[in-house]
Amino acid sequence: MEEVTTIALEQAEMIHAIDSVWVAICAAIIFLMEGGFALLEAGFVRAKNAMSIIAKVMIDIAVGGLAFYIVGFGIAYGNSNGWFAFDIGITTEDLGLGLTVSNKLFWFIQLGFAIAAISIVSGAVAERMKVWAYAIFVFVFCAIMYPLAANWVWNPEGWLAVRGFNDFAGSSAVHAMGGFAALAAAIVLGPRIGKYQPDGTSNPIPGHNLPLAAVGGFILWFGWFGFNPGSTLSAVGNWELIGTVVTNTFLASAAGGVSTMLYTYFRYGQIDVTMAINGVLAGLVAITAGCNVVDSNSAIIIGLVAGVLVDVAVLFFDKIKIDDPVGAIAVHGINGLFGTIAVGLFASESGLFFGGGIDLLATQALGVLVIGSFSFLVTYLLMIILKKTVGVRVTPREERAGIDAVSFGVEAYTVFE
Repeated sequence: MEEVTTIALEQAEMIHAIDSVWVAICAAIIFLMEGGFALLEAGFVRAKNAMSIIAKVMIDIAVGGLAFYIVGFGIAYGNSNGWFAFDIGITTEDLGLGLTVSNKLFWFIQLGFAIAAISIVSGAVAERMKVWAYAIFVFVFCAIMYPLAANWVWNPEGWLAVRGFNDFAGSSAVHAMGGFAALAAAIVLGPRIGKYQPDGTSNPIPGHNLPLAAVGGFILWFGWFGFNPGSTLSAVGNWELIGTVVTNTFLASAAGGVSTMLYTYFRYGQIDVTMAINGVLAGLVAITAGCNVVDSNSAIIIGLVAGVLVDVAVLFFDKIKIDDPVGAIAVHGINGLFGTIAVGLFASESGLFFGGGIDLLATQALGVLVIGSFSFLVTYLLMIILKKTVGVRVTPREERAGIDAVSFGVEAYTVFE
């Protein structure tokens, strides 16, 4: 009996070790996505504002990370009443998730999700938002706003989790949450100087370094293979699920890139490479909710739709004079919404298109609409408060000169005589 007990303990220890290595690697890959956000967004803005993007992403990590440690994680994964929890910090108690890794390691991988959500906003407010006002918003978002959505979706007692809501890696809790916050922030800030003519027509403001943006896009693409498979939270016993998630993630992203290329070619007569980058990201965002429950053919269809939807959404927001320099609202907000609802359509066993009825579709639609509305309304209110107090927008002089030189005293590219 003692020998059997020893073997069981050794097996349990091995499982903990393997799963810990798996989650730690995925968490590190997710953390690298911040470099992707920084390069993508910096490349899509003008050279005079590139370093301000870097500063905002550093604030996302540093301020957002501390906020999520001190307050956010406990709100998300503490003892929930269905809507929020009162715990502070990282509890040592069983979280009810069946984890085979420590709560601290689970916190670290969840940190990657929190700072990814807020990094979506940094691109939409680029070239015109005050850095300290942005830092305040980051703290509130990572301490309270995102954790509430995570509580609803991933806490075992969350009201959406109890309903059977399926958001495997965050199309709704991360991407729609960040995308609709970006929408509200962009509305309150208003467009950049010179973006729109008095007659309403749009002036293109091209990014200064599209290869840099492309590299950022590739880093994000790579990072998604930590983001989605890492959400299994264990490797032992999940080898088939991990394979499904990885395959679906790639197929949807590739399909998103292809459909954007085809759509822009037939619409404009040439392929828009900048939109193709966002098309890949749109496919990734859209498949993130259902990568665990759809088959490969469905993943391709979801990606194809997302790749067209992102271009249509970018044009729509530009038409109604919402200035989003990097297309964050279209990529993350609109496709987070679509991807979450797509689960209710394409889930292999319970989706509407596979004979599962309307129940899952209704739950998915309810969840993403509540999360998107919550994110938009709270962000809008907070931005108005910041606007009335510390101010949210740099002065016209700073905006024309460039935030880098005026606010940070540095430039991205120094010219040597």
